[in-house]
Amino acid sequence: MPDVPSAPVERATADAAARPSLPVGAAPAASGLEGGDARHPFAYALLRVVPRIDRGECVNVGVVLFCRPRRFLGVRLGLDPVRLAALAPDLDLEEVARHLEMIERVASGDPAGGAIARLPAAERFGWLVAPASTVVQPGPVHAGLGSDPEATLGRLFAALVAVAPLG
Repeated sequence: MPDVPSAPVERATADAAARPSLPVGAAPAASGLEGGDARHPFAYALLRVVPRIDRGECVNVGVVLFCRPRRFLGVRLGLDPVRLAALAPDLDLEEVARHLEMIERVASGDPAGGAIARLPAAERFGWLVAPASTVVQPGPVHAGLGSDPEATLGRLFAALVAVAPLG
């Protein structure tokens, strides 16, 4: 069983295997794969914990982002047990943590993520954002343009998931 921390935990995972490598000596900006000002379309969805569907309450716990032109699929997760316990004291936080770990494995293409983790990045994204009636659910898919999907993932996480400390 995974340990469930008492304070917010944040992790980021990106599918490094899905990113092409550059030829030896190639300049990243010249390749169009890194840097530069080119903006590419991306799609993202929030991941949220919905302890009781009948109450309609949720806590955002992550963001999954896919950028096909950059061959990027990444997820950033932040489990805040204090917020979740305030919302649903009987929620099994260890089960939620296991579910989030599996999402992380699928996004990164880790073989421990099962058959879905072995699919191409676009198909894994489709599975990760498919509507679900589980405690961990994806929100609607949104689109945007950006030049650095990893940085965009970080900004989305900071704006939509992370909670600023009080005081």
